[in-house]
Amino acid sequence: MGELHPALQGLLTIVIGVAGCVGYFYFSNQFLDKVLFPARGPNAGRNINRANIIRPWLFLFPAIFALGLYLAYPVFATFRLSLIDNDTGAFVGLEHYAQLASEAKFWEAMRNNMLWLIVVPAMSTAFGLLAAQLTDRIAWGSLAKSLIFMPMAISFVGAGVIWKLVYERRPEDVEQIGVLNAIWASFGGEPQTWLTIPLWNNFFLMIVLIWIQTGFAMVILSAALRGIPEETVEAAIVDGANPFQIFFKIKVPQIMPTIVVVWTTITLVVLKVFDIVFTMTNGQWETQVLANYMYDKMFRSFDNGVGSAAAMVIMLLVTPILVWNVYNARKEMR
Repeated sequence: MGELHPALQGLLTIVIGVAGCVGYFYFSNQFLDKVLFPARGPNAGRNINRANIIRPWLFLFPAIFALGLYLAYPVFATFRLSLIDNDTGAFVGLEHYAQLASEAKFWEAMRNNMLWLIVVPAMSTAFGLLAAQLTDRIAWGSLAKSLIFMPMAISFVGAGVIWKLVYERRPEDVEQIGVLNAIWASFGGEPQTWLTIPLWNNFFLMIVLIWIQTGFAMVILSAALRGIPEETVEAAIVDGANPFQIFFKIKVPQIMPTIVVVWTTITLVVLKVFDIVFTMTNGQWETQVLANYMYDKMFRSFDNGVGSAAAMVIMLLVTPILVWNVYNARKEMR
């Protein structure tokens, strides 16, 4: 019997998944109401109350189980791997973390990640805010927003391949297909291998993520700008404020919580950046980042201990920002 067509496999998976969810909720409700706590007899009222207390947890169970299986368990398993020997499984304590701290490549990755954290969220948020403000003031703003947002629809790997072609270098006697080298050569410069120039190559990689995240920042900040009360802007105009004063002293302070949310969200993306570096340089020429370092240790060197320790470092860096983001979101909902 031949294999099913991929489209039919996908359709079958959806049908089975939906049917399974509906069946779970229906039969679990029936079991709760008819078997565990039947709404009849002298204890009917008490049974109904007990069933209503349990029912939300019954509905939440699939989500809690999935999160536990695919999120909580991998964290504990990774932490365990970081504390045991690769071959014998013996407990070695913080030995892998000590080895991690002794490697120059790890500190190179840390340094580069910090550089990414300084540049990418700031530039993405700034360009997104600028784009949001300008596109709201022109007639074809919707088209401009669509074009700016379009990179968000591209995977990081796809974006890395596109920009690698932008930075492509051919010999001097051959026509340059890389846009940057073509422009550089038109001004009389010699073609450069941009991704091998120490320090600057990190900025060339950052441009890719800024290009992607600017669209995200623009959409969120554009909605925030539209939510600013017109009365405050009109009052500023009456008081003689110029457009720059209105933007920086009236609008920006009112949307500052949204700017912070956008900034921290992009920061989380930066801490986990992997695809762009892996696709374009694979961490060579002093462009290593933590996620790519972890991948090299886990899947190239097969050093599960040090690779897991690197994964835990990434998680420790991400967690405070994530908690702070959730705290602020809950604070705004009160």
